Amino acid sequence: MIIKREIYLKKLRPLYDNNLIKVILGPRRSGKSEILKMIRNELYSLGINDDHVIYINFEDVSFEELLDYRMLNSYVNNLVKDKNKYYLMFDEIQHVDEFEKVIASFKATLNCSIFITGSNSNLLKGSLASLLTGRYLEFYVRPFTYKESLDYLVSLGKEIPNDFFERNYLKWGGYPQRFDFVDESQLRQYLNQLYLDTIEKDIINMSRRDKKKSNLDKNKFKTISSYVLATAGQEFSPSSIEEYLHKEKGDLNITANTIRTYLELMEKAFLIQRIDRYSIKGKRKLKMLPKYYALDNGMRVIQNNSGAYLSTFFLENIICNELISRGYEVSVGKKYNGEIDFVAEQGGKHCYIQVAYYLTKEKGPDEKKSAFDREYDAFDSIKDGSPRYVMSLDKIDTSHNGITHLNIEDFLLNKIDIKLSWHIEFI
Repeated sequence: MIIKREIYLKKLRPLYDNNLIKVILGPRRSGKSEILKMIRNELYSLGINDDHVIYINFEDVSFEELLDYRMLNSYVNNLVKDKNKYYLMFDEIQHVDEFEKVIASFKATLNCSIFITGSNSNLLKGSLASLLTGRYLEFYVRPFTYKESLDYLVSLGKEIPNDFFERNYLKWGGYPQRFDFVDESQLRQYLNQLYLDTIEKDIINMSRRDKKKSNLDKNKFKTISSYVLATAGQEFSPSSIEEYLHKEKGDLNITANTIRTYLELMEKAFLIQRIDRYSIKGKRKLKMLPKYYALDNGMRVIQNNSGAYLSTFFLENIICNELISRGYEVSVGKKYNGEIDFVAEQGGKHCYIQVAYYLTKEKGPDEKKSAFDREYDAFDSIKDGSPRYVMSLDKIDTSHNGITHLNIEDFLLNKIDIKLSWHIEFI
């Protein structure tokens, strides 16, 4: 059973007949192929003849001979029989050698609408990318949101326990195929294999596209990527990672510059996403120490042998992904005396968001403030009128002093939503 992923389809539908190339990008096994099939089925429902929709999955060995762009060109042109519009769909196009040449040729010579998918954001940034410059639009697909996960399980007729969010989704994330597994050891094995496939196929292989042998040290890369995923959302710099590794693994020589390169590769393969800092006072993006969040908590938890996942960082990761899925531009708010977890922005309007697990009013033995006071007091130095939110798993609404409390599950299920406003500075 497949659910319609309206988050993406509603953006793509107006472009079904557009001449620009539709490039659908996202992590491996996040559902890009299924979205392409959904588009194909919608075209059929609109009356398009099936012989005018050409779909090729380049991870299917049946099409192995088409991995040469000349063979692909010949194959498609042989299927084009008239001057009517054809819909060309190429899944995981990065496997085709010099695919930019044939895609550019199709666009120039055929009456067609082209859709392609890939698992690396660097797909159209190689030496041949100039052939397609200005001729494509990119769309980014992610694993299931929490609401999509529930909709998917309902469509399968599966019973959903009351603690599903906290005991399941928060830990294992939303990769669609992971819901096929109930046994946690098999689930961990699936996610770990997906992680290794991403490194091999979407990082190492992509670096070979120009016939150059990859000089990536796989073991060093796995060490860095594992550390970054396990500590996602926490503040670090390439220099601090270099220092940590020197102390913990003195024989592992990895420089800060190499770590920067590895972070970029992880971003391009959709393992992590960079979240820049935003000066609340200066109303501008800052280049200083961005934070990195995982695109899915499942990739985080397999890096942690202790299995610990009930932390605010995992909740932050989910809120970050949800905001981006809804089309918000997300930053970490920088104040002169601290930070706000997230600034959500859209169309020049903003709001501020703090994320907490539970808003306890008791202080821990080494804490200066309780969780309740710490999250609400974070807004004290903000003088503009943009909406301010504290999100937590608490069911009781603790909104006060103009700060709105939102239950995280209710927010993820679209039962409640955030509002944005222009920055209006109070004196």
